[in-house]
Amino acid sequence: MTRRHRNSLPVPDDLAMEEIFSKLPSKAMARCRCVCKLWSSMLCSQDFTDSFLTKSCARPQLLFVRENHIVRGGEFIFVSSPQPENPQENSYVVASNPLACFPRSNGFSGCTNGFFCYVADRTLKGLKKPVCVPVICNPSTGQSLTLPRLNSRERYGVESYLGYEPIAKEFKVLSMNSTCVNDEWISVEHQVLTLGTKKLSWRLVKCCIPHLPSSKWICISGVLYYAARAIGSLVESMVVCFDLRSEEFSSVEFGKAIPRSTTLINYGGKLGLLMSGDSHDVTRASTSFELWVVRDAARHEWSKHVYVLPPSWENVVAAEIMYIAGMVGTNEIVLSPRYQNVPYYVIYYNVERKTIIKVGIQGLEAFQGKSFHTYLNYVENVKVL
Repeated sequence: MTRRHRNSLPVPDDLAMEEIFSKLPSKAMARCRCVCKLWSSMLCSQDFTDSFLTKSCARPQLLFVRENHIVRGGEFIFVSSPQPENPQENSYVVASNPLACFPRSNGFSGCTNGFFCYVADRTLKGLKKPVCVPVICNPSTGQSLTLPRLNSRERYGVESYLGYEPIAKEFKVLSMNSTCVNDEWISVEHQVLTLGTKKLSWRLVKCCIPHLPSSKWICISGVLYYAARAIGSLVESMVVCFDLRSEEFSSVEFGKAIPRSTTLINYGGKLGLLMSGDSHDVTRASTSFELWVVRDAARHEWSKHVYVLPPSWENVVAAEIMYIAGMVGTNEIVLSPRYQNVPYYVIYYNVERKTIIKVGIQGLEAFQGKSFHTYLNYVENVKVL
């Protein structure tokens, strides 16, 4: 066979189709599943969804979530934009990708591998009054899944976290209720649900750590971490750990109050607590950040890093409260304002170069004066719930 003939060998149809599908927007891909069984089988296969997620992880995005109260009952509005890498000077990126809207109810929660988890009030079949149930949604495809009611006598006070177990390649939801026992608010009825099973159902798991959970959480390498308040304490001063594979609880004592400015981050595969170094809020008057990284969870040992802000901080930050969105890699802290200005912006603080860079986000002008939550390292995931 000549070289000319070898170079013109036809590409197998399935490989050609997968390559074409992988270049489509996530929403279009979701619609393509409805065309025929062949396309649905191809787009829902583990190989295709894993390949798509791998490519998506190579180009993480910023995810902006707006809580809209104008619509009756409220809704979440999701918008994404390219995530700058090591910006060298003040610049702009375009938020050119409005994603989806979902009904909301009880505030924000968080993201894991492209899926967003929150708790909503739903009136379920056979019930007269609404109950709190976890909802999992995919901003990229517009798909959402309301989970079954928890096996609980409590109707409210539900806290839920979404985690991914990489060995079994499973998404699991950890939920619990909060109730008052002997004048102390604690979590009770800890339950786990595995997504992707034919019949979604909750199962009770044993927790021997009395605590009150918070909405600060993150999933790292198959372990859910969330800040919590110990019994007898008025402040959050510990991190509860839930291993998604063994489904066992443990905890790491922090030793002091975790400030409200704190964001839980993935610092090189380890849990990190990133916070303001001198107050409960990040403002123009702030002088430093503190990063506490778990050194030895069994011994409750942490390593502390202090990043002193340069004088240019006051010139870049307006007179408003900033949220710590997280950290890109191990050297760039990203912050966002509480309320949207025109143009909307995020701030990159490079802790090695001591530079403060303002990156404007174009395309959010319609939300002038509105509050946003900003999430880093958002990846599109086309896996079917």
